[in-house]
Amino acid sequence: MNTAFIAFGLFLLSLFFNIMFKGIHYFLAGLGLIFKPKIRPFVFIPLLINVLIFSILIYYGWQQYQQGIAWLTAQLPTWLAWLEVVLIPLFIIAALVVVFFTFTLVANFVSSPFNGLLAEAVEKRLTGEELPATSWSQIIKTIPSVLMTEINKLLYYLRWVILILLLSFIPVINLLTPFLWLILGAWMLVLQYMDYPMGNHGIKLKQQRQLLSHHLLMSLSFGGVVLAAMLIPFLNLLIMPAAIAGATQFWVMEFRPSHRTDTNSH
Repeated sequence: MNTAFIAFGLFLLSLFFNIMFKGIHYFLAGLGLIFKPKIRPFVFIPLLINVLIFSILIYYGWQQYQQGIAWLTAQLPTWLAWLEVVLIPLFIIAALVVVFFTFTLVANFVSSPFNGLLAEAVEKRLTGEELPATSWSQIIKTIPSVLMTEINKLLYYLRWVILILLLSFIPVINLLTPFLWLILGAWMLVLQYMDYPMGNHGIKLKQQRQLLSHHLLMSLSFGGVVLAAMLIPFLNLLIMPAAIAGATQFWVMEFRPSHRTDTNSH
């Protein structure tokens, strides 16, 4: 009895890690895909936007950092001056998180009209099948709807932010809020990048959330590794194209077959 119970537990554990590592694998596969010859041209515009926005944010962030350190130091009374050793590193970490999150949000918003083309190129390489051709005039026409989609993502994110902020004021429950922030960050990132391959097939945000919730652990592991990679200097410049390519492979391997079956049945 005990042996069977242990064997079943080990089976569930191996299944858990297998699903989790699949999500991580898709991101790493995306990192390799963006250097392929027929995909590199579609990486250039998102990467250029990344570098420009990141440079502006670093310049602006450095100015604000200097002012922030001066303000923080001025707030401390003389007898608490020793706290600078603790508070300044915490301030730096918080500033880095804000800069990287803002960078990701702004970069995705600005480059969103071009990201669908990258997802299209990756899907063509993975499947060998052509998606309907997209002209530049069509891209320009879709910019308003694409930007509206990005705004809807932001509003969806803010609803969860407000909920977690409210939970942070409830004793005991507030101990869970750091984990909730991480889960929310991973979930929003997988939603952000899966939107491009799924959007190319006409799948709307609400349906995307439903589909991803059916592969929740894999989705959160994909978003989690993207979140972790965002904090690695220089690698974070490649995060957006790599995550789009990885999300496209995620789509092709886990969702595309069933989506095609559903489409054909209708």
